[in-house]
Amino acid sequence: MEVDDCLRYNRAIDELRQREFPMLKDTVYLDHAGTTLYPKSLIERFSADMISNLYGNPHSASNASQLTAHRIEDVRLRLLGMFGADPDDFDVVFVANATAGIKLVMDAFRDQKQGFWYGYHRDSHTSLIGVRESAQDHRCFTTDAEVEDWMDQAAAHVGRPGLFAYPAQSNMNGRRLPLDWSSRIRTNSRRAVYTLLDAAALVSTTPLDLSDPNYAPDFTVLSLYKIFGFPDLGALIVRKASGHVFDRRRYFGGGTVEMVVCLKEQWHAKKADTLHERLEDGTLPIHSIMALDTAMTVHRELFESLERVSTHASFLATRLYADLSSLRHGNGEPVCRVYKDSMSAYGEAKTQGPIVAFNIRNHMGGWISNAEVEKLAAVKNFQIRTGGLCNPGGVASSLGLAPWEMKENFSAGQRCGNDNDIIRAKPTGMIRASLGAMSTLEDVTSFVQFVREFYVQDAPLKWTPPVTSLPLEPPTPIRLHVESISVYPIKSCAAFSVPPGKAWQVRGEGLAWDREWCLVNQGTGAALSQKRYPQMALIRPSIDLDEGVLRVRLAGTLRGTAATTEVTVPLSADPRLFSEEATYKETDARVCGDSIKAKTYRSTSISDFFTQALGVACHLARFPAVGSGPNTIPSSRHSKAHLQKLHKQNSMHIPGAFPDTKPLASFNGVSKPILLSNESPILTVSRSSLNRLNELIKAEGGKAAQAEVFRANIVIAQNLEYPPGAEEPYAEDDWRYLQVGQQYFEMLGPCRRCQMVCVDQRTAEKNQEPFVTLSKTRRFDGRVYFGQHTCHIPLDDASSLGQNPTVTVGDAVYPILEDEVDQDSRLQSLVD
Repeated sequence: MEVDDCLRYNRAIDELRQREFPMLKDTVYLDHAGTTLYPKSLIERFSADMISNLYGNPHSASNASQLTAHRIEDVRLRLLGMFGADPDDFDVVFVANATAGIKLVMDAFRDQKQGFWYGYHRDSHTSLIGVRESAQDHRCFTTDAEVEDWMDQAAAHVGRPGLFAYPAQSNMNGRRLPLDWSSRIRTNSRRAVYTLLDAAALVSTTPLDLSDPNYAPDFTVLSLYKIFGFPDLGALIVRKASGHVFDRRRYFGGGTVEMVVCLKEQWHAKKADTLHERLEDGTLPIHSIMALDTAMTVHRELFESLERVSTHASFLATRLYADLSSLRHGNGEPVCRVYKDSMSAYGEAKTQGPIVAFNIRNHMGGWISNAEVEKLAAVKNFQIRTGGLCNPGGVASSLGLAPWEMKENFSAGQRCGNDNDIIRAKPTGMIRASLGAMSTLEDVTSFVQFVREFYVQDAPLKWTPPVTSLPLEPPTPIRLHVESISVYPIKSCAAFSVPPGKAWQVRGEGLAWDREWCLVNQGTGAALSQKRYPQMALIRPSIDLDEGVLRVRLAGTLRGTAATTEVTVPLSADPRLFSEEATYKETDARVCGDSIKAKTYRSTSISDFFTQALGVACHLARFPAVGSGPNTIPSSRHSKAHLQKLHKQNSMHIPGAFPDTKPLASFNGVSKPILLSNESPILTVSRSSLNRLNELIKAEGGKAAQAEVFRANIVIAQNLEYPPGAEEPYAEDDWRYLQVGQQYFEMLGPCRRCQMVCVDQRTAEKNQEPFVTLSKTRRFDGRVYFGQHTCHIPLDDASSLGQNPTVTVGDAVYPILEDEVDQDSRLQSLVD
C-alpha cells in the first residue's frame, strides 16, 4: 500500500472510530495488544442473534442443542479457513485463551511415558516459558543463531519426545521470528521434535498462512480477542498428523468420553471421531463461539482483511518509530531509547510487527520512570503499557539485565507495575506502543507531541553542581587523576581492584560492595581483623558482576589449606533466590566496638573454608547496604563523630606534622552511614604523599611501602606531565571538597593509622615500616595520620549522574581548598 493509500485508509479508520468505537472518544489508542476494543455493530448483531435464537448444550439431541452444534462446526470451519488451513489436515480446539491452549499441549507432553524435552526462544511470552516446569529437560535459546545451530545438528536432544516453542511475533518489541523453523525442525529431527507456535501477537494484525501442512507448526495457539476485541476466546490449531501426541493425555471430562466405568472397575473410552471432541473438556463456551462467528463477519466488513490491517498498522508503527527516534534534547542527546532487534526493520512485514518498545531519557542521560510516564499518560488519556510486558527474556536482553540483577531487583522490592522501576541506574521495564486496526495517524502524532511537551528539554541547561570552586585566572590545567580504585568486599581481607575503564558505583555508605562482608568469631561474634590475623591479607575476594557473585580464593601460604579452592556467595541481598547453601540467619556481631545485626551464612562449607584457612572458628557474615527491599538492614553504623579537619598553619613542628585543628562545620550533628569500614564511607590517599613518605623511609634504609598497606579506596596521583619535583605531598590536608569526574566528595578529616599498615598485603608478613616513619613525620597529639576520610555528595536530580553516581580509574580530580570555601557564599551555604 502506497503512502497515499495509507492516508486514505487512515481517514476511513478515523471515521470508523467515531461511529463504531465510542469508547475511544478523546482517547489516544496505542495499546492494541492489551486493551479490548469491540465495534458497536458487533455487539448489536450478537445481541440480535442471542435474542432471535435458542441455543443449548451441544451434548444433547434437542433442537436448540443441534442448532448450537451445527453453528459451532460452521464457526470451526470458518476459523480454519481464515488461516487457509484445510480441515482434512487441521483441527481447531476452542480454549479460554492462548495460555489455555499452551497448557493443553503441555499436558499432552507431560503425560508421555518418558516425559519430554522442551526448548523455547528467548523472546517467548511467560505462558510459553512456564511449560519448562513440566519438562524433564529444558533449554532457553538466547539467540536465533543458537536455534539455527541446534537445527543443523538435527535438533538433537535427550532420547524422549521434544517440543520447541517460539512466538511468531515478540509481544515486547514486535520482532518477527522465522516461520520456516517448524518445517526445518520437522525435516531435520532425528527424533520426534514437535513445534508450538505462539501466534497470538502476530495474528492480531497480520494473516497467518497454514495452507501447507508440511510447512505449518504442529500446534498453533491464537488469542481471538486480540484480533476481534470480542469475544474472550482462544484457539489451538492442531496439525492432524501430530494429533497422536494427545493419545496419552490422561485427563478426561465432560463430553470427551464415550463411556466411563467407576464402580468396581476403572475404565473409560475416549471419543475417537475428531481431535477436538477429545480435547474440549466440559461444556463449550457456546455463546463466545456464536460471538466469534459474528466478529469474523463484522471484522471483514469494517477492515476488509488482515492484510489491509497489517499494512495500515505497519505504516503507523514505522512513523512512530521514526518520530520517537528523531527526538533530541537541546544538547543533542536522544530522548528515546527504542528497543529494536538488529535483525528487524520497520516497514518490512517479514521481520517487524507494529510495536514500538522504548524508554525515555532526560537531557543528562538519566532514565525517566515508566511509572511516572504511565501516570501522566493516564491523565492525558493515552492508552499505553509499561513494565515487564510478560516477556522476561526479551526485556532482560534489551535492558542488559543479568539473571542475578533481576533477582537482586526482586529482593530489593521491584515488582512489575510498582514505582520502583529504576534500580542501579537501569530501568526494570519499558514502555510499549502497539498499533492495530483501530489506531490512527493522529494517535501517533499526539503521542509524539506528548513526549515532546513533557520530556524534551529544548534549551540546553547548564548543570549547576552542588560544589563550585572559585574561578582561577588563568585556567588551571588538570593535574590530578584517579590512579586506582579498590574495593574491600570482606573487611580486613585483600582488595579487589576495579579494572580501568569500569565505572564503579558510589553509594551513600561508600563504594558498591565495599566492606559488606566480614568474618566473625564463632564464639564471641567479634569481627576478625588483620591486626590479630595478618594472613587475612591472603584471602582474595573478587566481584564477578557477570555472574552476580562474590568469589573468594586463597593465595600465598593459605593456598591449599582449605578443602575447596574457592567459595562463592550471591551479591543479592536475598541469597535464597539463588542458592539454599547461601542462606543466612540474623545474628549479633561486634565491629570496631559497635554492636550490629549481621547476617551470618548458614552453610558449613563456607564456614569451613575460612576456618581452615585462618585456623580460627569463624563464620562469613554480611551487613548489606541500605535498600528498599524487605530483606535489607538499615545501616546502624555511622562515620565517627571525632572526625575533624586539621588546619595547616605556617609553623610546622616537623615535615608533614599537623598543628592545630579546625572542626568541620558541616559535620555538626550529621554523620554519614557506613557499613563495616572503621570510620567513614571512603578512604582517599595521595600518591604524592606516599612518594614523599617512601623517600623518608628509604633515606633511613627501610623498605618502601606499597599503596595497598593503607587500604585506600581511591588513590589520587599527579599526571605524568608534571615532573616528580612538582609534586605537592600532603596537599590533601587543605582539600575541603573533591570533584572526581562528574561526582563530588566531601573531605571529612585525616585517617588515624595503626600498626596494621605494617602488614604486607601481598605476603601477609609484618614489617616496621611505614608506621615508624609515619610516627616521626605525621604525628599530632599522639596520633599518626595518613590519608583522608571522604564521603560522596549525592546529586539531587534525575540525571544519569544522580541515578548512578560512578567513578572510574583515570577520572580527572579537581580539589577545592579550605580558603576557597570560606570565600564562596554558595559553598558556605552548603557547609552551614
